[in-house]
Amino acid sequence: MQLHTNVDLSSYNTLGLRSSANLYTELHNIIDLHNLIQNESVKNEKWHILGGGSNLVLPEQIKGLVIKVANKGRELIQEDSDYWYVKAQAGEVWDEFVQWTLQHGYHGLENLSLIPGTVGAAPIQNIGAYGVEVKDSLFEVTGIDLKTGELKTFSNEECKFSYRDSFFKQEGAGKYLIWDVTFRLPKKVKLHLEYGDIQKELDRQGLDENPENISKAVIAIRTSKLPDPKKIGNAGSFFKNPIVPSSQKDELLKQYPALVTFPATDGKHKLAAGWLIDQCGWKGKKLGPVGMYEKQALVLVNHGGASAEDVWKLATEVCADVKNRFGVDIEPEPIRW
Repeated sequence: MQLHTNVDLSSYNTLGLRSSANLYTELHNIIDLHNLIQNESVKNEKWHILGGGSNLVLPEQIKGLVIKVANKGRELIQEDSDYWYVKAQAGEVWDEFVQWTLQHGYHGLENLSLIPGTVGAAPIQNIGAYGVEVKDSLFEVTGIDLKTGELKTFSNEECKFSYRDSFFKQEGAGKYLIWDVTFRLPKKVKLHLEYGDIQKELDRQGLDENPENISKAVIAIRTSKLPDPKKIGNAGSFFKNPIVPSSQKDELLKQYPALVTFPATDGKHKLAAGWLIDQCGWKGKKLGPVGMYEKQALVLVNHGGASAEDVWKLATEVCADVKNRFGVDIEPEPIRW
């Protein structure tokens, strides 16, 4: 375990924002973490946990210690008549892990293909796409108490999952580091084709309905709609889809019959934030070095040289326009350091 000073993190966040860490280290194994916890020189520093940097808005200067989680490994640890139990270390790249599961015949994560980030970050955000969320197949999480170094196992219920949220993003934030995640994947294949354009994409490519082909379809859809962070900085979908009471949804539909809605829990409804933003004229619109992507109004992009301040200025204006026109509050999805 080595400590580095003044490390450029511009390439460590998919938005490509200018950012530098006062202190930086990488964790490759449990011994690295225990050594870090016992290191007196960083005990009073604020610790920031970094995964793939795909859901972060980083400031130009990060005070404290940035800890890059870099442990690797994935394996089948157990199976019964109904499920495979697959464990992945937190530093694994999420999509590489998804493709590995499919190659080994373990199904259930195919709808989550090509989501950027790491395995360890997936439960924090309860990542989701095309009708599926991580919580649907997550069995348990191994977390490490950052003060004591003690390991704690969190069940699915203890993770307190909700839409793009979890215990680790709320009361557990800054207290625990996710070290590995175990998934329970069903042996009886259950396909999720009802959301988005998956069925259309399968038909377009002439593909049979199976998990491997669903993954191919999802990758094709995401590639056509979302920009590659290696070519233009972005953090994927920048705003959460707002959840509103049925009465508010019904009133909005009277005024805007084309409004895109989805059923949510407790009789509420989820509105497509991308549609709301598009109707406010933000698709393809720029504000300084940032803007909303020309093919998908939900995606905020960095056209080059942007800072966190540029990002939040644009996000604030988008939120205000949606509120003024529709009376609906939308909020950013990425975490702000």
